[in-house]
Amino acid sequence: MTSLVDSLTQNALPGVLSLHAYTPGMPIDELQRRLGIKDVLKLASNENPLGASPAVRKAVAAAAADQNLGLYPDGSGYALKQAIARYHDVQPEQITLGNGSNDILEFLSRIYAGPGRAVMFSDYAFAVYSLATQAQNAEAVIVPAFPADHPTMPFGHDLAAFARVLKTRPDVSLVFIANPNNPTGTWNTPQEIEAFLDTVPPHVIVALDEAYFDYQDVELRSNARAWLDRYPNLLVCRTFSKIYGIAALRVGYSLSHPAVADLLNRVRQPFNNNALALIAAEAALADQDHVRESVELNAAERLRLPPLLQSMGLKILPSQANFLTIDFARNAAPVHQGLLERGIIVRPMASYGLPNFLRVSIGTRSENNRFIDALRDVLGTQRG
Repeated sequence: MTSLVDSLTQNALPGVLSLHAYTPGMPIDELQRRLGIKDVLKLASNENPLGASPAVRKAVAAAAADQNLGLYPDGSGYALKQAIARYHDVQPEQITLGNGSNDILEFLSRIYAGPGRAVMFSDYAFAVYSLATQAQNAEAVIVPAFPADHPTMPFGHDLAAFARVLKTRPDVSLVFIANPNNPTGTWNTPQEIEAFLDTVPPHVIVALDEAYFDYQDVELRSNARAWLDRYPNLLVCRTFSKIYGIAALRVGYSLSHPAVADLLNRVRQPFNNNALALIAAEAALADQDHVRESVELNAAERLRLPPLLQSMGLKILPSQANFLTIDFARNAAPVHQGLLERGIIVRPMASYGLPNFLRVSIGTRSENNRFIDALRDVLGTQRG
């Protein structure tokens, strides 16, 4: 006898039926409800610990007071597109706005993935690449990452292997590269990325996901703007959720050839960015002083934290992002639970096939000190 659930799901796409929903970093109020802890520190989702700049807060407050919130926002995002175009020296026709950069990844999969097509990305890459591919019933071609004992970039993207695999897979229509990569923090040099782009057939779209671009050391940052002129099949994805500190408002964008942007905008939902989010993103882009302050804080703490963690006998993956991924050399779930009990939320990595690792966002100095003290306490308790 057919059950009600079977009836309701029988016409769902096979890829969707086999999906497991993305699990985001635990919200603060969830831990407060679960354990009754009032003073909670969230270091799980790579948010900017400085949050939105005062200029952004002022712009949003003014807009909320002055705008008629009963009216739809500008569906074209005209003002924000103009600001982004000036910032990157591109044409507005090359820009697509997303409800977070995740939106752009979904657009790409809807356009370029599907039955009989394949999407290529690295092992240990951002979970949404796999989810978006599977939802479209496309095949995921997962390229092995560098091994754990790689001398410089353990678990990093092996772009030379990407190129080799691509030669054998004419069905690949879309390639995702995260630089720096989430959840590992690893990166590829501009020279490595450019060498790979030189090997990609013009009909294969390469999505360069640069959500953490601004956190990289300057000499490691790609010149994606110049690459757009040389590689029409390249799309560059950015977000306002990280360095700009407005993750709550969900704004991202892509830069691409106008023909690709046109396709993206055909599948983009009307009004996918609300009016306050558009205003906040425009104000955030204009406040580069806040960006510099955020970069400097992160760079200093990213340098300070590894020796403290190593003094506890822990290994840390190399990172050019605003987080560190820590190897506990054993199942990290008890450590994660111990931190939760002390009011510290970090990100377990078991869902990425890295059960011995936790990822911790880099906070302010005082927040990081609290994390270090809590971790020492957890490890001391578990060893004692």
